[in-house]
Amino acid sequence: MTRDELHIADAVNETCPWSGKPISADALTLYNGAVVGFCNPECRDKFASAVRSFEAALQARRFERAGVEQ
Repeated sequence: MTRDELHIADAVNETCPWSGKPISADALTLYNGAVVGFCNPECRDKFASAVRSFEAALQARRFERAGVEQ
């Protein structure tokens, strides 16, 4: 599913998790199968960056605990 196929009516939230402002139709993303809205594309992109950072940290921890070098 592309961003163009996401609809504000399908969002699981009404306010931006970063700012608390109402979500915008041009600032939607898909996260774990759910449409999540943000007040603007910058907040959406900040969220995507944070998710990538958390995922990388979790993956590194899994490798470390498994004794695998990356």
